[in-house]
Amino acid sequence: MKKFFFDCGTRETSASAGLLILRVGFGLMMLIGHGWGKIAKFQEQKDAWPVPDFLPFSWLTPPLSMAATIVAEVGCAALLVLGLATRPAAFVLGFTMVVGAFQVHAADPFFMAGGASKEPALLYLIPCLALIAAGAGAYSIDAQLHRERRRKLF
Repeated sequence: MKKFFFDCGTRETSASAGLLILRVGFGLMMLIGHGWGKIAKFQEQKDAWPVPDFLPFSWLTPPLSMAATIVAEVGCAALLVLGLATRPAAFVLGFTMVVGAFQVHAADPFFMAGGASKEPALLYLIPCLALIAAGAGAYSIDAQLHRERRRKLF
């Protein structure tokens, strides 16, 4: 179970540097640009927040749905910045982006043309998929928690 949650993927230097830039840049953009604003406007928006219309999420109330979105956009984004439980955090955040694109913006066009669209959510989904596939890299807390055992030569 520890390997599933904390395996950092590659330990190659240049790939790990690229994953660090991706994690930190993407995580901070999500946390500051989206999650923090939802926290600030929680009281105003909580009763009108959309609820996904598929089970078990359709049982959520609008305030609980907004709280789940905030957990994903703030909590999971912070985990990505730290490189802690990167793959599960990227999965939860990616799932949130799929719901945003295909439930919240279901009637909107795919590409931006001066209004709401699926494009921003899908653009945020791409780094999630990359991090699920590649892991956090060597410059992460995951790498420190899941050190590979070194073979003894003798």
